[in-house]
Amino acid sequence: MGDWIRCCHPAPDAGLRLLCFPHAGGSVSAYHALSAAVSGGVEPLIVQYPGRHDRFGEPFAAGADEIVDAVLDELPRGPGDAPLALFGHSMGALLAFETARRLERAGRPPVALFLSGRAAPSLPRRTAAKRPVRDMDDAELVEEMRKLSGTAEELLSSPEMLSIFLPPMRADYQIVDDYVYRAGPPLSCPVTVLTGDDDPRVTPDEARAWQSETRGGFSCHVLAGGHFFLDAHLPYVAGVITSSLPDLGARTAP
Repeated sequence: MGDWIRCCHPAPDAGLRLLCFPHAGGSVSAYHALSAAVSGGVEPLIVQYPGRHDRFGEPFAAGADEIVDAVLDELPRGPGDAPLALFGHSMGALLAFETARRLERAGRPPVALFLSGRAAPSLPRRTAAKRPVRDMDDAELVEEMRKLSGTAEELLSSPEMLSIFLPPMRADYQIVDDYVYRAGPPLSCPVTVLTGDDDPRVTPDEARAWQSETRGGFSCHVLAGGHFFLDAHLPYVAGVITSSLPDLGARTAP
């Protein structure tokens, strides 16, 4: 695709594309298994943030708007392009939501929005949960990552790996800290939310509060697990996604 959007499992005849936004510190590899699980009737696309993997050495994104702008610039816009659904986990949920809003304003609303592991942004922030990342030293940031249980302990205990892993994580956490919710009209597409019942950063009620952001239908799935519950429920999550998408059929050549 380009610098920002990758396709691990091409499905050129699919009737619909699913654009996935990784969590803070994440990259394309975070969604490789999900991409394989939904590929076929859906062509999965994954956003690759700068400053990691094959984009190592590039400046990190300065904010959510920069990422949304870049992704929208790379999205195909021709009349024959497949309709688009969006998926995002944690920080990626905020980015998917803001992308959906921008597409809606442009008259190209997504057909569905899937949000995972994130409280509705309209809610007051639970500032007691953690300090802003700009105020954390490396040890505090590592402890924050440890609480979320999404990073292997061998990585968190390796100074060499942390020197590679912490800078993009710190940059992404800063994006979340700096994100400002702006009230706006509800989306026209259906919104599906997934959350873990033991997530230290999101309660089920905070996840259900996303309902106010759509007039197109809403559902919420509360699954066993913490912040990274997706890893343990991949078949279920893939089924939720594929069963919630409209059956648009395969694209046919003109």
